[in-house]
Amino acid sequence: PPGAGAAYRPEIQEEELRRFTARVSAVLQSPEPGPEAVDALQRLHLTVAATKYPRKLDGKFVELLQTVLCSPKSPEQIQVLCAAILREMSPCNDLILSCDEIQDTKLLSLVSSVLLAQGEVAAVGQRVVKVLERRLPEGQSARFLLPVLANVISLSPESLTEEQTNVVSKKLADWLRYASIQQGVAQPSGGFFSSPRTKQPAPITEVDGTVATDFFTVLSVAQHYTQDQWLNMQTFSMLRKWLLCYGGKELNTLNPAGMDRCVTSMVPTTGTAGRLLPPRERLRDKAFEYCQRLIEQSNRRPLKKDDGDLQKACLIEAVTIMDIICKQDSSYVCRAVSFLKILHSRICGDATYARALLPIAQFFLNHSKLAAVDSDAIYKHLFTDIPAQLFHNPSLAFEFVQFCKDNSQLFTDSSSIFRQSFPNLFKFLAWNSPPLISEFVDLLPFLLDAGTTIEIFHLLLDLPCLTAALDIQLRAASLPASEKAGGDPAGKPATCLEAFRHPLYKSMFQYLLRTKSAPQDAPESLVPLRQLLGALAGSPRVVQCAETVPVLLELFFRVVAEFADGSLINQLVVLLLQRSDQLYEIPAFKEDVYRVLGSQLAVLCSLRPALVVELSTEILEFSGAVSNIQSKEAIFTHMAWAVGEYLSVSYDKRCTVEQITRFFETLEAVLFEITQLRPQASTPSCAPRAISVLMATLTKLAARSQDLIPRVSMFLSKMRTFVQSPAATSVYCEEDLEEILIRATELMNLLKMPSVAQFVFTPPQASSRFQREVNDSLPLALRMVTQFLEPAPGSMPV
Repeated sequence: PPGAGAAYRPEIQEEELRRFTARVSAVLQSPEPGPEAVDALQRLHLTVAATKYPRKLDGKFVELLQTVLCSPKSPEQIQVLCAAILREMSPCNDLILSCDEIQDTKLLSLVSSVLLAQGEVAAVGQRVVKVLERRLPEGQSARFLLPVLANVISLSPESLTEEQTNVVSKKLADWLRYASIQQGVAQPSGGFFSSPRTKQPAPITEVDGTVATDFFTVLSVAQHYTQDQWLNMQTFSMLRKWLLCYGGKELNTLNPAGMDRCVTSMVPTTGTAGRLLPPRERLRDKAFEYCQRLIEQSNRRPLKKDDGDLQKACLIEAVTIMDIICKQDSSYVCRAVSFLKILHSRICGDATYARALLPIAQFFLNHSKLAAVDSDAIYKHLFTDIPAQLFHNPSLAFEFVQFCKDNSQLFTDSSSIFRQSFPNLFKFLAWNSPPLISEFVDLLPFLLDAGTTIEIFHLLLDLPCLTAALDIQLRAASLPASEKAGGDPAGKPATCLEAFRHPLYKSMFQYLLRTKSAPQDAPESLVPLRQLLGALAGSPRVVQCAETVPVLLELFFRVVAEFADGSLINQLVVLLLQRSDQLYEIPAFKEDVYRVLGSQLAVLCSLRPALVVELSTEILEFSGAVSNIQSKEAIFTHMAWAVGEYLSVSYDKRCTVEQITRFFETLEAVLFEITQLRPQASTPSCAPRAISVLMATLTKLAARSQDLIPRVSMFLSKMRTFVQSPAATSVYCEEDLEEILIRATELMNLLKMPSVAQFVFTPPQASSRFQREVNDSLPLALRMVTQFLEPAPGSMPV
């Protein structure tokens, strides 16, 4: 028989499993199964659970597991393990379990867990509610059934009828409000020294150790808890889900006739003439009281750290539930508003309560208009101070960005606090890049409009630099007071930490770490700061942040393309060319950014072809630098392609022969520089694609100004000499050189027929696929002409 190792091996074979289950079956059928049965079941559970492949157990063995599970003689641990194995096997055709006749609540909980895995949600829900609605026998407790009920409403809330939800709502209200205020009594151990006398139960206490004077809540403290106190805590844990599923449609019970709404909403909600509220409304009322009590309890100083953490968690849940209640019944709004305003003023200065500020802000976003209160101070504090101080808290960062996503409509108002604070949000991304990238992909489109485009473009390109600056800020804050004064203001700082407070860099750090949009305050250049922070370029956090930038840049350009006008596109192109020289010094980051900027430059030019004429000075300056073709090949190649594609009267009537000639001469000089033969030096290395695009662009320009045809034809005729030179063969592979030669041959042949060349290279704007060139690929017409003139492709005329 297989030993322990066989049971733990993930590759256990079916035959081994069959032998092992036979052994387990024998152990389970012994008169009194004990530790050996427990050990065998644990191993079997691991075997069927720790595999991605479905396991099939023998039908008789499955029947035995069900029998043992339902037997009142079976030890509880064995029942739990049987249920766990059956859950792993579900859905299973051999299961014949039913919960209809089970009276024991603990057993009903175990059987229900298996049936839920089988998909029998409605049957479980019906049975659980039926058991809950009647008085339970002595020794039975509903606390085993509430987790089952919570699973039922998560899986299929519609499986309960309104009558059933009313029954449960009544129970939940009682458990919330009327749990015992005395501690439970410890069960006697039965040892020799156990006292026969029953000790009087002590009262429950608050987290600060004082005796509680109000009703029991999840923040009440006791050494031992009674059954109804456990039910109280369980009820609170599922209350939010229950209210969302069965709390009812949103009501507006405020006085419509214009009376003072806050006065109206303070009227008791327990009905008139002693009439009790219906179960749903009564549960809301008790839940609201419960949440108020929790918020009051959260003001106490806990004796234990764990109780302090529980206070904060309960505070968040309480505010969230109050928000739900107010959505469902607006008569609670003004009571909640005054209560939560006081709460906010109490906790806003305590960074440990920062997460609780989010549900408070959500509440005021949902209800401040109805209550006619000004909540701008709450929003301003949340969006100004919290990201700046706590960007390094990962759970807060995720919840904050999620809050922004859930309320994305707030960012559509350009004058709002939310929109103005977008630079602060990028601190969360800069410090927590990998986990937040998908959230920012959803959020970024809501931050972009004509007014924020340029600033966000700079922010994205400087994101790794921002990460480094935040690192310095954190380290500077942790320095001893004696070291914070800084060094000599007249001297140059030796380290990034010294530079943080140095007058030379202070304004740059302040701008990069700004809390709100301030394009007018931008320093003339952040180049010195980028160079200074280069010392942190190898930091894992900075590198991770840099890897997210290309993804966001592509999204940025896709969104901007939907609303940008001509002026904004021109601005972006100029900035794109300028910022290509001003990136944080991480080689892989720069290469990825150049790739994205190059492809998006082509898109911007296609959206506005006239920019080639309008920005001719800036484009000529960029295109005329040989260093750009070597260090920024992706951008240079797309820029050169755009010049050849759009510098034409077909796209802009302002295009002149002089402009075409100026561009031709500039690009001709660049191509000459990278293809000239130098006996004592190597040819400047650049991508073959760049050479091909430059040749094609020069040919296009010559086709539009035919005086240039002899010059470009002579240049192209010399390409055979270039590709055969030792300098070229040492840099380029044979396939690349052959492609360059073929391209030069095709272009030169086309120029032998100027009218055809003009037709191919100067298509009308509504051009056909036959006419139009896509990127640096030659159109079909060019190849047809080549085949017509030269039956043997690739041969050059002597």
